[in-house]
Amino acid sequence: MPRWFNTAGPCRPEMNYTLPTARRIPRVPELIDQQAYFVVHAPRQVGKTTSLLTLGSELTAEGRYAAVLLSMEVGAGFPDDTGAAELAILDAWRGAALSRLPAELRPPPWPEVSPGRRIGAALQAWSRACPRPLVVFLDEIDALAGDVLISILRQLRDGYADRPAGFPWSLALVGLRDVRDYKAATPGSEADRAGARLGSASPFNIKVRSLTMRDFNAAEVTELYLQHSADTGQIFTPEACARAFELTQGQPWLVNALAKEAVEELVVDRTQPITPEVLDAAKEELIRRQDTHLDSLAERLRETRVRRIIEPILAGRRCRCRRMICVMCWIWGWCGGLRWAGWWSQIRSIER
Repeated sequence: MPRWFNTAGPCRPEMNYTLPTARRIPRVPELIDQQAYFVVHAPRQVGKTTSLLTLGSELTAEGRYAAVLLSMEVGAGFPDDTGAAELAILDAWRGAALSRLPAELRPPPWPEVSPGRRIGAALQAWSRACPRPLVVFLDEIDALAGDVLISILRQLRDGYADRPAGFPWSLALVGLRDVRDYKAATPGSEADRAGARLGSASPFNIKVRSLTMRDFNAAEVTELYLQHSADTGQIFTPEACARAFELTQGQPWLVNALAKEAVEELVVDRTQPITPEVLDAAKEELIRRQDTHLDSLAERLRETRVRRIIEPILAGRRCRCRRMICVMCWIWGWCGGLRWAGWWSQIRSIER
C-alpha cells in the first residue's frame, strides 16, 4: 500500500510519511528513568500523540516498562459529573490497554470506590498488579475542565507518594497547555466565558518539568518530502523544499498539508515535479478552505488575551516592551503553533 502525507490523527509509519519521533522529545526517556511526573504541551497537530504512542510501544518492547498512552478526552462529555467522567475515562483506558499492551501488562478489574477516587484507585491497583514499572501518558488532559479536572489532578497528586510500587513509576500530562492554563471553570459557565484558568500548577505541583515539542527544521522538511520521492518517483525540487520551510517554519501539520494538497490535488502526475509555484498554490487553497487547523486558529484570535498580542503584530506596531516581537510575545505560538508571519494578514482576512 502506498504511503501518504497525514493531516488527521496519529501517524503510522507503515501508512504515512513520518520522521523519528525521539528527535523532538529527547528529554522524555530521561525523565521516565528518573520516575518523574511531567507535562508535555504543544499546539494541535504537531505530533504529541504520534510521538508518545510510538515511545510507549518502544519502551514496552524493550521490556523495562509497561508504557502506554491513555486518553482523558471522553471525560469531557460529563462536565458536571465527576463520577460519570471517571467511569467513561476508565472504560476508554481499558480499550486502549487491550490494543496497546500484552495481556500480562493490562490492568486488573477496576476497584469499586467512591466517585472522586476512581482514577487514583485504578492507577494504584494497576501499578500493584503490573509485573513492570507502569508509565502512563495521559493525553488530552486539558479537554477536561472545572471540578472534574481538579479532582483528577488532586487524585494524581495524592497517589504520587506511593510510586513506584503503589502508583505509576512515571506519568505525563499531555495537552495543548501547561497546567497553569488549564480551564478552571465548568464549560459554558460565566467564569469559563471570562477565560478562567488555574493560574497555578498547585493541583499538580508534583511535576518536575514542562516540555514542549519543537517543529521540524529545514533538513527534516526535506527528509520528509524525500520519502515521497523515494516511494513514488515524484520529485520535490530543492527550491520547493526551501519554500515549504519558508511558508511553514516547520509546523508539522502545515508541512504535511502543503505537500498533501500539492501531490494529491494539484500535481497528480508523478512524473511532474513539485516546484515552489505549486506550493504557493497549495498555500492559497488551504487558506481558502479554512481547514480545521486554520479554523481553530481563527477561533483563537477571538480570545481577548490572544488578540492583545496578535493585533499589534498584524498591524506592524511595537509591543509595550518596545520590540517588534518580544520574547514574552512569542506566546502567540500557543494559539495554534502557526509560526509563519507571512500568512497572518491573509488569515486575518478570514475574520473580516
